[in-house]
Amino acid sequence: MLYVVTGPPAAGKSSWIDSHAKPTDLVIDLDRITSALTGPGAPQWSQHPLHLRVAHRARYAAIDEALQHLAKLDVYLIHTMPSSKALAKYRRLDARIVVVDPGETIVKQRIEAMRDPEMQRVAARWYRSRRKQPRTAPVGAGLEW
Repeated sequence: MLYVVTGPPAAGKSSWIDSHAKPTDLVIDLDRITSALTGPGAPQWSQHPLHLRVAHRARYAAIDEALQHLAKLDVYLIHTMPSSKALAKYRRLDARIVVVDPGETIVKQRIEAMRDPEMQRVAARWYRSRRKQPRTAPVGAGLEW
């Protein structure tokens, strides 16, 4: 089964996965990949452009390979803002889409406390895009649609 976990930065997507995935499942999380590719002492939420470039390429390769094995294992994929094309692909794969959103106020507080300030812009873009979408499903922590 493919689980696509979406939501704004600092919403709790990784925490949601940590509470649902088993040790034998695959987890594709850009933050984890970036952390694995950075040197000792790098900030936990590293946003260095070159690190991110390499991490994004590793993420795409991991997704391509993982999708070949959905019959054998569960895959948890964090995709903050999937395009309509990506969502259509995930639905063709019978993915379970999980939206993790504790609310804009909480997200802003978490970003301020734990993340690069640039993530405020990403969160604002996520909320703007959600407001433009037709409400096919409610937004909330760990809701599936």
